[in-house]
Amino acid sequence: MPASEISTNQNEGASELVAVLIAITRFSARVLTVLDGQSLPFGALSPVHHSLQSGVRQWVKAQTRQPMGYVEQLYTFVDTTRTRLSGHPVLYVSYLGLVKEIDESQLEAHASWQDWYYYFPWEDHRQGLVPWVTQTLLPQLQDWIHQENDPVICMNRQRRVDMCWGLDGFDWVEEHVLLRYELMYEAGLIPETPHFRSIGLGPAEVGVPMQRDHRRVLATAMSRLRAKIKYRPVIAELMPEAFTLFQLQKSIEGLAGVELHKQNFRRMMQHQDLVEETGKVTAQDRGRPARLYKFKDHVLLENILAGSKLPQIK
Repeated sequence: MPASEISTNQNEGASELVAVLIAITRFSARVLTVLDGQSLPFGALSPVHHSLQSGVRQWVKAQTRQPMGYVEQLYTFVDTTRTRLSGHPVLYVSYLGLVKEIDESQLEAHASWQDWYYYFPWEDHRQGLVPWVTQTLLPQLQDWIHQENDPVICMNRQRRVDMCWGLDGFDWVEEHVLLRYELMYEAGLIPETPHFRSIGLGPAEVGVPMQRDHRRVLATAMSRLRAKIKYRPVIAELMPEAFTLFQLQKSIEGLAGVELHKQNFRRMMQHQDLVEETGKVTAQDRGRPARLYKFKDHVLLENILAGSKLPQIK
């Protein structure tokens, strides 16, 4: 479907569909976008299939040529910044899909894969808080906190900042992507907000904006997926058939945005009984060949990592 057809007739109809397709490529978490990276795949929802999930699979493949694997409904959003000709706000029905990234030459011309840290650079916490957060963002958030004269509001804002950014006794929680985005939006530090106030930071710091409130949809998907990898084996949907434990760890780190403890991670894999050796090894230029693993046949039926944290490096 040409890009020109996607952007037409968006002011009428019952609702819109938005798809968040995630892949892991070379240890990077990637998201499928359209319109030069400005939007997620979207369009008018036409539920003519026996289920919405089967409809979204066909709809996304027709629009981008990217086949879908695992898919689940994400959330329903109301975009109050846009209204239809009838005066009603735009309603989004969003889906999360986990896929193997196909070569970009096979995609529609307007579709492209982007690293999700392109839109959320502060979420890459593998080396801890990025310097600009400490040097620039947190002082700006302190100014926002004290804009209110009501001490209760100030206290609540301070607590939100501390909780979101892992300050004053709080831990950094990787799945709080949406909370951090909403906080920055409310403070006027996100270009999409109506009261945006530029503080001299560019896309490398505050991320690349998206149209149609799609960055909020992506933040919701990131929060869902980061939480889900702790109790369901969804990472299996993103990995090749055979992989090394190093590749598995680095792929999870790419999703979670945190660095994992190598030995504890491997012990966790053994304890959870998720993978088994294939009997093959990889050829390497240096060092010993690495053993190749695969997920066990039953792994997609199990609830794994339930109630446990990823073994991060402290």
